[in-house]
Amino acid sequence: MHLDVRDLRRFYYRTRLGRAAQRAVRDKLVALWPEAEKQNVLGFGFAVPLLRPYLSEARRVIGLMPGQQGAMPWPAGGPNVSVLCEERLWPIQTGHADKLVLLHGLETSENPAGVLDEAYRVLGPGGRAMFIVPNRAGLWSRSDRTPFGFGRPYSLSQLEAQLKRHGFVPEQHAAALFQPPSERRFWMRAGPLMERTGSGLSRRYAGGVLLVEALKQVPAPTRGSPVVTREPLGVLDGIGQPGAKPV
Repeated sequence: MHLDVRDLRRFYYRTRLGRAAQRAVRDKLVALWPEAEKQNVLGFGFAVPLLRPYLSEARRVIGLMPGQQGAMPWPAGGPNVSVLCEERLWPIQTGHADKLVLLHGLETSENPAGVLDEAYRVLGPGGRAMFIVPNRAGLWSRSDRTPFGFGRPYSLSQLEAQLKRHGFVPEQHAAALFQPPSERRFWMRAGPLMERTGSGLSRRYAGGVLLVEALKQVPAPTRGSPVVTREPLGVLDGIGQPGAKPV
């Protein structure tokens, strides 16, 4: 079940923990994807907090928000780029996207296979997607005080297996949100240090979320059937030649 856009907006923009989570995940994304110059960048779910670094250089940025969640105008102070859509029918041309970010779009969907099929469709050849999901082994998936405590958490192997079934090739992975999901002053102050330390120690187990970059795999074109030259039938051989007898 998708979360309500009002709850997501309140968490990421109006709480200290949400702003810290936004910063930690966005910094990790930018470290993996430092630029998107002249590229089409899409987000699905509630990915818009992570897309701001690409607004100035990308050819186009679009934030797709599923109807079950609801949409909000974004970015504040600029032309709106968010679009309300069906989770299995995105209003995007096939092969349009160069980069795609999914946050709160896969684990909360009632039809994750349909979401992955649409993600595959909108990416162009060689396009890349970043799937950001709650880590099954992390603390954040066990607390319903944050959006990461809802839906289906994933282990790395579960997510990669699901992506492969839908034509994606996992390329690299990382983790974020190493600080506990708490607004206590000590943990909030220690958060940046814990993110730096945690990233150096573990990219898989301790973080609250997993980030998996996957490449769209385009099947090789099948070769056409070989042309078979058959020997002509010799039934009419000799007809029209002098002295030939009718068959």
